[in-house]
Amino acid sequence: MNAAPDRIALAIGDPNGVGPEIAVRAAISPAAASPLLVGDAHVIRHYVAALAPGMDTRETDGSAPARAGVIDIAPVEALAPADFAPGRVDAAAGRATVAYVEAAIGLAKAGKVRAIVACPHNETAVNAAGIPFSGYPELVAQILGLPPGRVFMMFVGGGLRIVHATLHEQLSGALARLTPELVEAAALAAAEALGRLGIARPRIGLFGINPHAGEGGLFGDDDTRINVPAAARLRAAGLDVEGPVGADLLIGQERFDAFVAMYHDQGHIPVKLLAGRKASALSIGAGLLFSTVGHGSAHDIAGQMRADPEAVLRTLTLLGGAR
Repeated sequence: MNAAPDRIALAIGDPNGVGPEIAVRAAISPAAASPLLVGDAHVIRHYVAALAPGMDTRETDGSAPARAGVIDIAPVEALAPADFAPGRVDAAAGRATVAYVEAAIGLAKAGKVRAIVACPHNETAVNAAGIPFSGYPELVAQILGLPPGRVFMMFVGGGLRIVHATLHEQLSGALARLTPELVEAAALAAAEALGRLGIARPRIGLFGINPHAGEGGLFGDDDTRINVPAAARLRAAGLDVEGPVGADLLIGQERFDAFVAMYHDQGHIPVKLLAGRKASALSIGAGLLFSTVGHGSAHDIAGQMRADPEAVLRTLTLLGGAR
């Protein structure tokens, strides 16, 4: 994929959630470097009128350079005005959410933007539209035609970067799906993403599957069967990898650039404990920089003009989209 040096696409997420509001708040913030908002123009202009009355908007495919005092919109006609209802969880809004991500990825593939930030989705709304959906990583894989399970989430916040070998699935199923190849792929995706973020030779720690990484077989042989051979192959490939080590011991060591968690809560709990709703979630392994925020669509406050854009601004900063 070609990369444009100076624009980040900001997909507005579920149009009936807080996504459009925080996207517009980010676009008018002096801390953000003119993101290109991707979504229905009528939804975006609704929030521009409320939050920055009199500010100009311009529809563009990303080719035009940013202009001071103008919010650029890459228009996607996905939501009928009658279906724009802040606070309502609706299949039409779920379908639009996916359309915005597809359009943003199209801009990246065309070299119009160098990275993508997506505002919060609502899994209920997307699934109500008949689109199987368990989060942005799998959606990115589907759009790009990549094999299932090869786009991973890197959760970033509180000084931590944690990649998840498995994510939104029943715990017993996640543990059954773990293989040396899956753990290896997650670590390789982490190394590639960190390279894009400027860390040329990252140090990566592998969390154990069982307590104490199995304690030499005392608590099960899963780590011996899965993580030990994965780590050996990664080191043979030249990566700086340590583990498997019990997650509770490894996570307190500051020398690592990223960790690989084996399942959702093992990675999410420490980041959310330290960063709360200010975390960012990168979808990695797809060959492009794609990130979203670490909080939900907050339909309960949608349209009330009191949503906090800090997570979006932090995510833009993470991808180099801050002034």
